[in-house]
Amino acid sequence: MREIAPGLLHWTAPHPEWDADAAPGSPLDWPQAVGCTLYEADRAVVLIDPLVPDELWPELDALVAGRPVAVLTTIGYHGRSRAAVLERYGGTEEVPAGVRALPFPAFGETMYVLPEPKALVPGDLLVGDGAGGVRMCPASWLHGGSLEDLRKALNPLLVLPVDHVLCSHWEPVIGGGQAALARALGDQA
Repeated sequence: MREIAPGLLHWTAPHPEWDADAAPGSPLDWPQAVGCTLYEADRAVVLIDPLVPDELWPELDALVAGRPVAVLTTIGYHGRSRAAVLERYGGTEEVPAGVRALPFPAFGETMYVLPEPKALVPGDLLVGDGAGGVRMCPASWLHGGSLEDLRKALNPLLVLPVDHVLCSHWEPVIGGGQAALARALGDQA
């Protein structure tokens, strides 16, 4: 686990359904390691799209330490270790105070804004660009609409005070998140 800001942790874990032979640019073309987020909100420990390898449970147990747990999912198929975390900690899937849900229903995704550490946690609509920034997902990942439709839908993100973009695929953006969003969405202003 990597501490991004006080109370904000990010880690990657190998996804069991990763396909090493996925065709480049296909919906299955993503890195084996996927990103997961833990945020210590005022009233709950929040895990977003958690994938918990066996060796990470003791560290999570220590971080949770009997506190309420909320498990949030950005996309339905990002279930990962959701059920195991909910069962282990008696958690809920309700968005707690201190976290803001940003639904994008036309694209089947909900992003989460963590205002205190100024972080945005997307699912698949925004991914790391391999150069320290973010980009919109490949067109093949969309279940409806075009990349231009996606750009328009994501445009409201440009007004968010975001320092970090904790992507599920490829590297997260640590610092400079708002500028990275502007580049990804084509707004150079």
